[in-house]
Amino acid sequence: MGGAMASRLISVGYSVSVYARTPSKATSLLSLGAKLADSPANLAASSDVVFTMIGHPSDVQNLVLDTLLPSLKPNTVIIDHTSSHPALARQIYHSALEKRCYSIDAPVSGGDIGARDGKLAIFAGGDADVVQWLRPLFDILGQVNYMGSSGKGQSCKIANQIVVGGNLVGLSEGLVFAEKAGLDKDRFLEAVRGGAAGSMVMELFGKRMIDRDFRPGGFAEYMVKDLGLAEEEEAVVLPGAALSKQLFSGMVANGDGKLGTQGVVTVIERINGMEG
Repeated sequence: MGGAMASRLISVGYSVSVYARTPSKATSLLSLGAKLADSPANLAASSDVVFTMIGHPSDVQNLVLDTLLPSLKPNTVIIDHTSSHPALARQIYHSALEKRCYSIDAPVSGGDIGARDGKLAIFAGGDADVVQWLRPLFDILGQVNYMGSSGKGQSCKIANQIVVGGNLVGLSEGLVFAEKAGLDKDRFLEAVRGGAAGSMVMELFGKRMIDRDFRPGGFAEYMVKDLGLAEEEEAVVLPGAALSKQLFSGMVANGDGKLGTQGVVTVIERINGMEG
């Protein structure tokens, strides 16, 4: 997703530098005109706006707090698109202010297709005027939604993942039931997509599930991480999210954690004794 987002910024004329631990993974961006930084610290020191999209909160801690922030020049803005912990976003925000810089937590939803087409939903937390200043950049990537103070973007993404996870499980069960009932699965999708069962999840992943296309727009193991963040909130009981996390954890246990989240259908199939 990060590569697709960077390519969109390049396509409209922004000067973009990238860092990749494996430089070969940046080849396509370099061919579009991106510059390759030799370290995250040097990238941070030479940039006005820094985007990050990595894996886990521990990665954000190590990269953003320990490496990028110490290297920023004053008035730089750092935008973290990683799905992470709200408390960590607030810590980064205050650490950035100490450097006379700004931090926006801006996780996204929409997967690889949304990133490619510039149709991501972006959930932004931080200073409203900074989000407004960044709007020309966000508009290239999708639709930015200002959610409130620092950490609120992350809270919104967690709530988003609760909804998406439940939808993916429901879609998987519907497809498995349809197959067991002898229905043509493509015809089933076409029949229900215009009714109350229709959803963006169905549009993005329904056909992929049927075609056994489990290429990742987002890793299943990241869904486990996001739903785990929801479970950490002590003030709310989320039985549906807990069940979804258990089923996505089944994907990880089956060795499928690097598949796309639509692969949760394989867990429902295994429960039902189906080969898939």
